[in-house]
Amino acid sequence: MPSDVTREEFEARVGVLEREVEGEKMVTRHILEQTRRNGDDLAAVKTRLDRVEGKVDGLGQRLGAVEQRLGTLERNLPEIVATTMREVLDERDRKG
Repeated sequence: MPSDVTREEFEARVGVLEREVEGEKMVTRHILEQTRRNGDDLAAVKTRLDRVEGKVDGLGQRLGAVEQRLGTLERNLPEIVATTMREVLDERDRKG
């Protein structure tokens, strides 16, 4: 059932299609620009996050060393206190 279309109607329809296509192009360009911008922002965030992770890893290692030293002190503290008390008592006995 083909219908006859006048030249003016045909040109009007083509004009509508051309505007729609141009609009789609603009939307596509905008999306592409935003994607590029977001990609750059994400790369910057990733770089900063990598630095933060490196610092956190370093702090984790330092904390591990502190925990190890505290563990050693905890194990040795009774002997340290006992030795000190013996020295104090021996000194007191020598004076008395």
